[in-house]
Amino acid sequence: MQSCGVTQLTRAEAYPAMYSAHPISIVVMPPINTTTNVEAKEFFYFTLSRTLCEKGYYVVSPFLCLDLFKTESAYDAENYATAPLDQFRNILGADAALFTYISDWKKSTIGTTITVSVEYVLRSTITNETIFQRKGTITYDASVNAGSGGLFGALVSLAASALNTALTDYIPIARKCNEVVLTDMPEGKYSPLYDADKTVRVGPKNIKKTVK
Repeated sequence: MQSCGVTQLTRAEAYPAMYSAHPISIVVMPPINTTTNVEAKEFFYFTLSRTLCEKGYYVVSPFLCLDLFKTESAYDAENYATAPLDQFRNILGADAALFTYISDWKKSTIGTTITVSVEYVLRSTITNETIFQRKGTITYDASVNAGSGGLFGALVSLAASALNTALTDYIPIARKCNEVVLTDMPEGKYSPLYDADKTVRVGPKNIKKTVK
């Protein structure tokens, strides 16, 4: 498919290693968080399983892994970002390990938005190669329309939006980031589309999107 001179790749063309590696089970590594929001690491760690399961993968329970990670110093996943991953296959039976890099988590009170930049990198525990990689900058729009016209109505809407932003539950935002960015990941063995989605068109590997 051609659009504005740009060829839109299929899943098989964009992520061929996924179809040759055929990972069945995935271990979610504790996210690598370089933002000032210290809680962002937990928001993503405990929300990724749902998206991966919906894509048809078996996910090693993050709750069961947490103590093991802390004991083995794997809670700081950056120590394993480029290191051999065979121990995660030997101990946990995982075919691949998902690394998440959170580089931005910014809340704008005036603009009533929350912007998150996150990159997902899936590495094989057998070959250690990267078999899937995609980055997204997702902006959550928390604006509220109070329904009143004029200057007063605009001020009421602004105040309501600011309050809505302040009270926003960050768990749904993390889930939305996972869903949007990982939507192009090829389907896993437990999906009815397993190995039958090679011709599905994918978006850019660096996606920017606004959601509500």
